[in-house]
Amino acid sequence: MSMEMKRRVRLFIQRFWQPTSACMTCMPGSWGNVLSLAHWTIALQTGLFTGILAVLLTFTPAARLYAHRYGNALIVGILTAAGDAFSHPSHYGLPFPEAVVTGLTSGLLTLAATYLLEDRARRFRAVWTRILRSLVR
Repeated sequence: MSMEMKRRVRLFIQRFWQPTSACMTCMPGSWGNVLSLAHWTIALQTGLFTGILAVLLTFTPAARLYAHRYGNALIVGILTAAGDAFSHPSHYGLPFPEAVVTGLTSGLLTLAATYLLEDRARRFRAVWTRILRSLVR
């Protein structure tokens, strides 16, 4: 598999879990319905749609935004909002508030992931080491 294809597969996986998690979080009754098949179906549809859109954007000049932390979060938030609006009608009564909240949540998850997981999770490992050192003392 070529490096470009590996990068796109990795991008799809990342852009699949972040919107799925955001959708699970923002849907009304999320934590009460965490085992609901219907709830998971909607969340997975949102993640799948967003992941496909994210990969399609790699063939356009907008792919340059993925290289920057905030541009990446912005693109993922917008794609997630579009994916959520496409996947199901809003549960909040008005047409788009749920999609916007899901998009914002996904963008924030993306931003947090770039801080915590970049460079083989260097920041996460550093904090974990500090915690363990403070417990040993």
